[in-house]
Amino acid sequence: MRARDLVYGALLTALSLVIPLAFGNYLRIYLPPFSATLASHVPAMLAMLISPAAAVLVGLGSALGFLVAMGPVIAARAAVHAFFGLAGALLIRRGLSFRGALTATAPIHALGEALVVLPFGFTSYQAVVVVGVGTVLHHAADALIALAAVSSLKLSSFLRPRQV
Repeated sequence: MRARDLVYGALLTALSLVIPLAFGNYLRIYLPPFSATLASHVPAMLAMLISPAAAVLVGLGSALGFLVAMGPVIAARAAVHAFFGLAGALLIRRGLSFRGALTATAPIHALGEALVVLPFGFTSYQAVVVVGVGTVLHHAADALIALAAVSSLKLSSFLRPRQV
């Protein structure tokens, strides 16, 4: 991993820790058994543009932040960020657009979060419908935020044109 990529990955990891720890009370939507923290997927989504390693690093940082803030069930769900981030980064490396990668990773994200809650006593309905569908909606909302951030960065010439 290049030094620049490591620095960007570290900054996004810090953001993925700060969102649940500092802003969770303000950005969290809690409808038991489902919870969603607005913008919590954005660092993992942006890390897809850096590298697969950065995407995994940010996803693991997100899991750590949610472990401290919300406990093991939410942390296990957040660990899925590493997997969908890795998948998205690999898709982007193969030439898929950022928007395309975000769309393609939504089912991976939702299925991963639905499966990971089953050992914690969730019913199949709660896992698939409540967590799975809720995750798709949350992924879509955060994807819009990530696309807006990338558009802003493109305007400022911060990102190279090939990245988006």
